Amino acid sequence: MPWHSDLHKRKPTGGKRHIYRKRRRFERGSFPTETTIGEFRTKLDRRRGGNVKVRLLSTKWVNVSDPETGETKKVEILRVIKNPANVDYDRRNVITKGAILETSFGRVRVTSRPGQSGVLNAILISKRE
Repeated sequence: MPWHSDLHKRKPTGGKRHIYRKRRRFERGSFPTETTIGEFRTKLDRRRGGNVKVRLLSTKWVNVSDPETGETKKVEILRVIKNPANVDYDRRNVITKGAILETSFGRVRVTSRPGQSGVLNAILISKRE
Protein backbone atom coordinates (compact mmCIF):
# COMPACT_ATOMS: atom_id res chain seq x y z
CA MET A 1 0.00 0.00 0.00
CA PRO A 2 1.52 3.35 -0.96
CA TRP A 3 2.36 5.68 1.86
CA HIS A 4 -0.20 8.46 2.49
CA SER A 5 -1.57 8.06 -1.02
CA ASP A 6 -4.73 10.07 -0.41
CA LEU A 7 -3.36 12.85 1.80
CA HIS A 8 -3.12 15.28 -1.13
CA LYS A 9 -6.91 15.08 -1.53
CA ARG A 10 -9.39 16.95 0.60
CA LYS A 11 -12.00 15.37 2.87
CA PRO A 12 -15.63 15.12 1.68
CA THR A 13 -16.37 18.10 3.96
CA GLY A 14 -13.78 20.22 2.16
CA GLY A 15 -11.27 20.15 5.02
CA LYS A 16 -7.60 19.29 4.60
CA ARG A 17 -6.15 15.90 5.49
CA HIS A 18 -3.20 15.95 7.89
CA ILE A 19 -0.20 13.62 8.08
CA TYR A 20 -0.83 11.39 11.07
CA ARG A 21 2.54 9.58 11.12
CA LYS A 22 5.88 9.39 9.35
CA ARG A 23 6.59 6.84 6.62
CA ARG A 24 7.62 3.35 7.69
CA ARG A 25 10.51 1.34 6.31
CA PHE A 26 8.23 -1.36 4.85
CA GLU A 27 6.35 1.30 2.88
CA ARG A 28 9.37 2.30 0.83
CA GLY A 29 9.53 1.17 -2.77
CA SER A 30 12.68 0.48 -4.75
CA PHE A 31 14.13 1.90 -7.93
CA PRO A 32 13.37 0.00 -11.14
CA THR A 33 16.02 -2.41 -12.41
CA GLU A 34 16.72 -1.39 -15.99
CA THR A 35 18.06 -4.60 -17.55
CA THR A 36 20.39 -3.86 -20.46
CA ILE A 37 22.27 -5.84 -23.12
CA GLY A 38 25.78 -6.72 -21.98
CA GLU A 39 27.82 -9.07 -19.83
CA PHE A 40 25.67 -11.28 -17.51
CA ARG A 41 25.28 -9.47 -14.17
CA THR A 42 22.74 -10.02 -11.36
CA LYS A 43 22.15 -8.42 -7.99
CA LEU A 44 20.62 -9.99 -4.87
CA ASP A 45 18.14 -7.74 -3.11
CA ARG A 46 16.81 -8.52 0.38
CA ARG A 47 13.09 -7.96 0.57
CA ARG A 48 10.50 -8.04 3.36
CA GLY A 49 10.43 -11.20 5.44
CA GLY A 50 14.02 -12.08 4.55
CA ASN A 51 13.03 -13.01 1.01
CA VAL A 52 15.57 -12.52 -1.75
CA LYS A 53 14.78 -10.95 -5.10
CA VAL A 54 17.26 -11.64 -7.92
CA ARG A 55 17.59 -8.61 -10.19
CA LEU A 56 19.03 -9.10 -13.68
CA LEU A 57 21.20 -6.05 -14.41
CA SER A 58 22.47 -7.08 -17.85
CA THR A 59 22.60 -10.13 -20.14
CA LYS A 60 23.48 -11.15 -23.71
CA TRP A 61 21.24 -14.23 -23.80
CA VAL A 62 17.51 -14.99 -23.75
CA ASN A 63 15.60 -18.29 -23.41
CA VAL A 64 13.33 -18.40 -26.47
CA SER A 65 10.34 -20.77 -26.75
CA ASP A 66 8.94 -21.60 -30.19
CA PRO A 67 5.16 -22.02 -29.74
CA GLU A 68 4.84 -24.13 -32.91
CA THR A 69 7.44 -26.78 -32.04
CA GLY A 70 7.40 -26.38 -28.25
CA GLU A 71 11.20 -26.29 -28.05
CA THR A 72 13.18 -23.74 -26.05
CA LYS A 73 16.71 -22.61 -26.83
CA LYS A 74 19.18 -20.06 -25.51
CA VAL A 75 19.91 -17.41 -28.16
CA GLU A 76 21.93 -14.20 -28.32
CA ILE A 77 20.22 -10.79 -28.17
CA LEU A 78 21.14 -8.39 -30.98
CA ARG A 79 19.08 -5.32 -30.04
CA VAL A 80 15.84 -4.01 -28.54
CA ILE A 81 13.36 -3.21 -31.33
CA LYS A 82 10.47 -1.84 -29.26
CA ASN A 83 9.68 -1.46 -25.60
CA PRO A 84 6.05 -0.51 -24.86
CA ALA A 85 6.88 0.31 -21.22
CA ASN A 86 8.79 3.48 -22.20
CA VAL A 87 9.75 4.97 -25.57
CA ASP A 88 13.14 5.99 -24.15
CA TYR A 89 13.93 2.33 -23.41
CA ASP A 90 14.09 1.49 -27.16
CA ARG A 91 17.03 3.83 -27.68
CA ARG A 92 18.79 2.78 -24.48
CA ASN A 93 18.30 -0.98 -25.13
CA VAL A 94 16.50 -1.52 -21.80
CA ILE A 95 14.66 -4.85 -21.50
CA THR A 96 11.40 -5.19 -19.54
CA LYS A 97 8.39 -7.51 -19.82
CA GLY A 98 6.67 -7.07 -23.18
CA ALA A 99 9.77 -5.75 -24.96
CA ILE A 100 10.32 -6.89 -28.57
CA LEU A 101 13.91 -8.09 -29.15
CA GLU A 102 15.91 -8.90 -32.27
CA THR A 103 17.81 -12.17 -31.76
CA SER A 104 19.86 -14.51 -33.91
CA PHE A 105 16.78 -16.81 -33.96
CA GLY A 106 14.26 -14.11 -34.97
CA ARG A 107 12.01 -11.53 -33.31
CA VAL A 108 10.86 -12.40 -29.78
CA ARG A 109 8.63 -10.89 -27.07
CA VAL A 110 9.80 -10.96 -23.45
CA THR A 111 7.39 -12.81 -21.11
CA SER A 112 9.36 -12.72 -17.83
CA ARG A 113 10.15 -9.77 -15.57
CA PRO A 114 13.97 -9.71 -15.56
CA GLY A 115 14.24 -6.99 -12.92
CA GLN A 116 12.04 -9.00 -10.54
CA SER A 117 12.90 -12.65 -11.24
CA GLY A 118 16.47 -12.52 -12.61
CA VAL A 119 15.55 -14.63 -15.66
CA LEU A 120 14.95 -13.56 -19.27
CA ASN A 121 12.37 -15.71 -21.08
CA ALA A 122 10.65 -14.90 -24.37
CA ILE A 123 8.39 -16.37 -27.05
CA LEU A 124 9.15 -16.35 -30.77
CA ILE A 125 7.07 -13.91 -32.86
CA SER A 126 8.68 -14.27 -36.29
CA LYS A 127 11.54 -16.53 -37.46
CA ARG A 128 14.58 -15.12 -39.17
CA GLU A 129 14.82 -16.12 -42.81
